[in-house]
Amino acid sequence: MPIAAVIPIPHAPVEIREVPSPSLEANSALLDVELSEVCGTDVYLQQGRLQGVPYPLIPGHVSIGRLSKIRGELRDVEGRFFNEGDRVTFLDVHRTCNACWYCLVAKATTRCPHRKVYGITYGLDDGLCGGWAEQIYIKPGTHCIRVDADPETFMAGGCALPTALHAVERAEMKLGDTVLVLGSGPVGLSAIVLALMGGALRVLCIGAPEHRLKAALEVGAAVVLNLENHDDEQRLAWVRDQTNGRGADVTIEATGAPVAVVQAMRFTREAGRVVVVGQYTDHGGVPSEAAFNPHLDLNKKHLDVRGCWGSDFSHFYRGVQIISDAARAAPWAQMKFTRYALGHANDALADVAAGRVLKALIDPQVH
Repeated sequence: MPIAAVIPIPHAPVEIREVPSPSLEANSALLDVELSEVCGTDVYLQQGRLQGVPYPLIPGHVSIGRLSKIRGELRDVEGRFFNEGDRVTFLDVHRTCNACWYCLVAKATTRCPHRKVYGITYGLDDGLCGGWAEQIYIKPGTHCIRVDADPETFMAGGCALPTALHAVERAEMKLGDTVLVLGSGPVGLSAIVLALMGGALRVLCIGAPEHRLKAALEVGAAVVLNLENHDDEQRLAWVRDQTNGRGADVTIEATGAPVAVVQAMRFTREAGRVVVVGQYTDHGGVPSEAAFNPHLDLNKKHLDVRGCWGSDFSHFYRGVQIISDAARAAPWAQMKFTRYALGHANDALADVAAGRVLKALIDPQVH
């Protein structure tokens, strides 16, 4: 039986368990996992901070591997057949209903109340439905995508790449814009790369710790500022000094800190644009000492502020195409990551939570 790393209940250590191999349904498959991501969402899963999670579960919502067994037919969006041995990834959102108001009217499938997600809303009772395992069950209807890149390069982007792509898309940048990215984690780093790809002239980054700021410079940020060494007024002065006194044309908040949303508005020029992508999980309200003033921080500045939650197939698909192009993928290919065996999943979670690593990957083939 395949081995998997399982979160049994919130606040409990990850356990290693044997999970029965599934009986394949028509038009389903087994994927031999090469690498799976450990991201902030997995930390929040262990901390019990996401709603509707069916514990126990196998985490790992973005993974890559090779199809080892196919029953029936498996096709990509171009209608081409997949074959056993193909290297693929798949959209972790396995199912949206395509019948509710959000799917059909709002065209916002990320808000579908019936969506099911590998590694998050599928529990252990559903079988091998998370990437922290030797194999994943590719259920019928799962959207697989061919990957013409090394597994390491693809996973350097991981779930952060489509999330950042969505955020940059929401920002509607103009050629020559100066973009400020708040946060130097995986989403922030991908946002830097994609902002430059989308026409930004310069990208500024405020984040921490130093090893992540170094990575921000390596992927293309023009200049960075360590938030740990500067207070809010100093950060604001720095942004204005970098933007001829105006503030950034576009600010992308990718931190997860509620106070950063208010800072994003203050750091953006009048009539500029703000995209909030870092608040995927409920991190609480803004501290009272950073009170939000609707007149001064938003309305008088004539800001365009947009939320951005998750990503859909279009972002995931385009992200794979970008990462499969050697020239476009170069910034991600140079990123440093740390591999962990299944038995060291607790160490991976602790390192991600503490920000000690740039990117953590589970390698089920390491024992």
